[in-house]
Amino acid sequence: MKNNKIIINVGLLVIGVLLGWLLFGGSSKEETDHNHDAVAETNQMWTCSMHPQIMQPEAGDCPICGMDLIPAASRSDGLLADQFKLTENAMALANIQTSIVGNGNSEDNTIKISGKIVENEEANAVQVSYFSGRIERLNVSFTGEEVRKGQLLATIYSPELYAAQQELITASSLKESQPTLYKAVRNKLKLWKLSENQINQIESSGRVKENFPVYATVSGTVSEKLVEQGDYIKQGQPLLKIANLKTVWANFDVYENQIDLFKKGQEISVTTNAYSNAAFKAKVDFIDPVLDTRTRTVKLRAVLNNKQNVFKPGMFVEGEIKGMASSKEQALMIPSTAVLWTGERSVVYIKTDPTQPVFEMRIISLGNQIGNNYEVKQGLNNGDEIVTNGTFTVDAAAQLQGKKSMMNKKGGKVMTGHEGHLGMENNSSVNVENHSNMNERVKVSKDFQNQLKVVFNDYFKLKDALDKNDVNNVMTESKRLLVNLSKVDMKLLKDKEAHGHWMSLEKEIKASATSISNTSNIESQRNHFKHLSSHLISAIQTFGINEKVFVEFCPMVDDNNGAYWLSREEKVINPYFGGAMLTCGEVKQVIE
Repeated sequence: MKNNKIIINVGLLVIGVLLGWLLFGGSSKEETDHNHDAVAETNQMWTCSMHPQIMQPEAGDCPICGMDLIPAASRSDGLLADQFKLTENAMALANIQTSIVGNGNSEDNTIKISGKIVENEEANAVQVSYFSGRIERLNVSFTGEEVRKGQLLATIYSPELYAAQQELITASSLKESQPTLYKAVRNKLKLWKLSENQINQIESSGRVKENFPVYATVSGTVSEKLVEQGDYIKQGQPLLKIANLKTVWANFDVYENQIDLFKKGQEISVTTNAYSNAAFKAKVDFIDPVLDTRTRTVKLRAVLNNKQNVFKPGMFVEGEIKGMASSKEQALMIPSTAVLWTGERSVVYIKTDPTQPVFEMRIISLGNQIGNNYEVKQGLNNGDEIVTNGTFTVDAAAQLQGKKSMMNKKGGKVMTGHEGHLGMENNSSVNVENHSNMNERVKVSKDFQNQLKVVFNDYFKLKDALDKNDVNNVMTESKRLLVNLSKVDMKLLKDKEAHGHWMSLEKEIKASATSISNTSNIESQRNHFKHLSSHLISAIQTFGINEKVFVEFCPMVDDNNGAYWLSREEKVINPYFGGAMLTCGEVKQVIE
């Protein structure tokens, strides 16, 4: 019996082990697989369907609206950490343009130099008045009008000429007895540029003319009107500047280390963006013997035949001189529209993929400014493709995607309003004093700040009109903004970088405001207002307006891409949806 019990117990033990193996033998593998899945799931990010900029490593509630977070779609777009991509639609809408950086070197030893068309000073003339008086009639209506030699330009009433005519009539009766007096009176009228026929006509008629004509002494184009009808003028006073544009000068800038490569008489091929498929031949006519100490360049001049009126003064041109062998490194030049300034830093955006709209911020070092171009000392290479138009729009896109930008030097996710006030009692409004996310303040005069403040006042009225869906008032306020923008005096900016920064910003602000003023479609107005806001935010962050301003943001604008705007108060009044979602948004920054 005892042996039977042992056998039974052993049998039960074996059966138990077998059942345990059958039931739980695969658990270790399952546990391992589960642990592996858990590790994999640690990379899963969670987002909010209403606020897609929210990204958290675990499930929970949206810190903005409280909705349940959903798994974020995982994707691999092959972009590096600091790169970001724009849609083709966004590129076209914002008129974003790029250009290849080149230093002018080529395989056939061609050197390229940049220049500008100016009037031929040798062919210019100033039309003056040879006697004093009042302009009774001015026959030149506008600058740019063509005049011919001998054409009547103006009619002048001159008291001294009136008296001189009376002297002539009196002296003519005494020419036999006092010929010297008679000749002196006639010569006096000749000095006032009266012709022999005019003098003879006065003498023979015996009548005094009240008004005298002024005729053009040369043919050409009126480049400047110096008087208006009704003005009183003095003897020798300039009336008009007349430019003969049958020939023009092309003035090029040559760097100090290139001077020895050029000489008078060299053949130069001149091209311009206005006629991209045409090249015009000329010869080097003059090389300035004096160096410009500010830009470290000398002027090289070529005379261009302009009988077909192809070249306009002020037009930018490029010159090519072939067969120039030089081991000296040529300077990289980029247009000022490509550069964003933040204090001591200069920033451009590189297009990293020639086939895709993929961009990345690049910090560069600038050298001399020549016209509307800058020399690049460091940061760019020959052949790089950079953004040359719409740079601020690209910068705004980088900010929204949490990439390195002018406002965000280190990149990373932009702080949300909720994160900005964690731990604050009673959910008080956000005051994000995050200076790493702001443009570096440039010290400027209060006069400049006050002029910029007037533009902001117009912007605020424009925003109020958008809040109310008032299309006509939006157009009116945008036009008023443009007028006051033109009154902002750049001469008040003494710093070169500040001057260049404002030039770029002013261009973008003007373009956005002009687009708003030219459309009566509220959606189009709001789309351009988004770009206007981005540029004005940069201007106020950089220069200040001596007033506290709130930067506010709504993530749902533009198909959940988000958009910023400026406000005088913490209370959120969203200009992008009218009355539908007036309170959607949050304060991102406070500009003190």
